[in-house]
Amino acid sequence: MTTSPAPIITPERAQRFARHIVLPEIGGAGQVALARAHVVLIGCGGIGAPALQYLAGAGVGKVTLVDRDVVDTSNLQRQTVFTPSDVGTPKAEAAAGWVRRFDPAIDVTACVENVGSDNASALVSGADLVLDGCDNFATRLAVSDACVAADISLTSAAVGRFQGQVANFAGHLPDQPCYRCFVGDAFDAADCDTCAADGVLGAMVGMVGTFAAMHAMRVLLHGHAALGDDPQFGTLHLIDGLKPGMRAMRIAKDPACRACGGNV
Repeated sequence: MTTSPAPIITPERAQRFARHIVLPEIGGAGQVALARAHVVLIGCGGIGAPALQYLAGAGVGKVTLVDRDVVDTSNLQRQTVFTPSDVGTPKAEAAAGWVRRFDPAIDVTACVENVGSDNASALVSGADLVLDGCDNFATRLAVSDACVAADISLTSAAVGRFQGQVANFAGHLPDQPCYRCFVGDAFDAADCDTCAADGVLGAMVGMVGTFAAMHAMRVLLHGHAALGDDPQFGTLHLIDGLKPGMRAMRIAKDPACRACGGNV
């Protein structure tokens, strides 16, 4: 994990995060680790919005927001950082504005651009973690490949109707799979189907987004606090919003994977 010099936790900041610091699984060392962390969030929509709220609430010190879309009225049903006054505004910029109002101490950058194999490496550069909540496989694969190449961990979260998936990946490590090991090479085309086309329940994406934020914190606190003792790399959590229920499955590393297969 690449980090900047440790910030000073002022009395005011300590009071803000007092409920974290008192938890033995996080403590003062964990809170400092969160304050030093840089997260790149791919997609500021249904998953990205609640994930952003809880990462910002947790005190993650630097956030880069990447999204090419603008806020639409139909987004307000589930994309919780936006209001009617944001309609027509680029999502990344509107979400960055929310962060600045919520906590001016967070260093936030908005990138209004599409993500592809040509720019993914530049967009994730310098991150301690990338959280991907975008809506298409081609972008997910480009982001995953860039993370593997740059030795960056990835939290991937997806939702369709009442089903959600969340997993942490570290394909740059010898014994861990990457996202491409999970889905394969079939979805690299730029015109592949989106992950959300059949409608979605707002509370369901909120459930997945907040779980993704929690899962991201496991990675950010790895080596710093007990909550990070097991980042659960390579374990896919399947969330059923109708029953409701959750189950987990282990993803195997593919030795032939063209992104991480050499990392064995």
